[in-house]
Amino acid sequence: MGIIEVLERQPLKRFHFILLTLSSLVYGLTAMNVMLIGLLLPAIRAEWGLSPTEAGYLLSFGYLGMFLGAISSGIVADRIGRKYTMVIMILVGSVFTGLCGLAWDFWSMSIFRVIAGVGLGGTLPLPGVYMSEYPPARYRGRFVGIVETAWVWGVLLGIVLARIIMPHIGWKSVFAISYLPLLLIPAIVYYAPESVRFLEKEGRIEKIRRILARYGLVEEAEKIVIEPKKEEKAPLRLLFSGVYLRRTVVLWVLWAVLVYTYHGIFLWLPDVYVRLFGYEVVKSLEWVLIVTFAQVPGYYSAAMIIDRLGRKFVLATYLAVAGLGCLLLASTIRLDLILLYSVVISFFNLGAWTGLYTYTPELYPTKLRGTGSGAAASVGRIAGILAPSVTGYLFEIGGGSITPAFLVFALAHFAAAAVTGILGEETKGRTLEEISR
Repeated sequence: MGIIEVLERQPLKRFHFILLTLSSLVYGLTAMNVMLIGLLLPAIRAEWGLSPTEAGYLLSFGYLGMFLGAISSGIVADRIGRKYTMVIMILVGSVFTGLCGLAWDFWSMSIFRVIAGVGLGGTLPLPGVYMSEYPPARYRGRFVGIVETAWVWGVLLGIVLARIIMPHIGWKSVFAISYLPLLLIPAIVYYAPESVRFLEKEGRIEKIRRILARYGLVEEAEKIVIEPKKEEKAPLRLLFSGVYLRRTVVLWVLWAVLVYTYHGIFLWLPDVYVRLFGYEVVKSLEWVLIVTFAQVPGYYSAAMIIDRLGRKFVLATYLAVAGLGCLLLASTIRLDLILLYSVVISFFNLGAWTGLYTYTPELYPTKLRGTGSGAAASVGRIAGILAPSVTGYLFEIGGGSITPAFLVFALAHFAAAAVTGILGEETKGRTLEEISR
């Protein structure tokens, strides 16, 4: 019997929910650190006198690091395992985000942002990959989707803490909250097991037995006959061959579009509200808090229906409606409608992210799952490098108007919805091994 058959026969247990909690905390607090720079950007711009384009470059440097981190962590995770790769990336991302509070000018901040980005970009793909490998297939979409919903709670935590701390002690001190993820490292080291699918690939059967016994996943684990299924290391070129080529194209388009639109829109929102409506920084954060709260039902609605209606339906539908929201926002100057359409975009863009994080690790076999997920995320980070600078440039050439930038966001959403609907493969209800055949 293979380990997959063992895992698929198990009901949900306390172990699954503890692992879900740990993965969600990692993802949520990493999200807080990723978005922190956007929350503080209006104050940084005011103190250092940065233009919109320069501010965009400052954001983009973080995504340069995230590109490097995403591609490298996937490869490392497929070689040394998911668990300790995650620990290393959390450490790097947290420490160097915190050091941004010590930056003295544009270039020192940029250097810290690049290094922090390596850790942040390296961390983000791993909770979803990790969570996809333990629950039975009938629960996998919901569990991975719930991990993804942790993003919004991390962002909300960052907004609230920035709103409370910054008016009293300034933006530099706010960066100290980025050390919070370090508190998770002892829990991960002590409690979280290595992926058993990774261990099976490595032929480490006795290690698998110890995990099954320690976490109570099966009774009398020592009596279970587990057939070793050691696999050769998968070369990167496998992403572009056979059935994986179409899957890679779909995932790369989805990652590029969702990273471009999310970070192009939401990193700039505090600054947009300050510049368009003359709001002070604190008032802008209150507006962003309202818009961000709309992400909560967006995430959970997608997580609840994804195992019933499928990944393709959720992705294509939510992307299309988010694109419509962008189109409507590009065509109005009314304050109430700008807030309404911002909420629509927030709800459906983030619901699409739930679909993406569920879908990504499902489309590759174990030997390629970390590498494939990391490569797709790294393509997204290239889009992330471009998004802040391009958005800032579109604001400038539009004379401060949001129309050009949001027309581009609308077209990107529509394109990704079409690609998913035409080329995407449905994976709901299938084991990871069935999908990879």
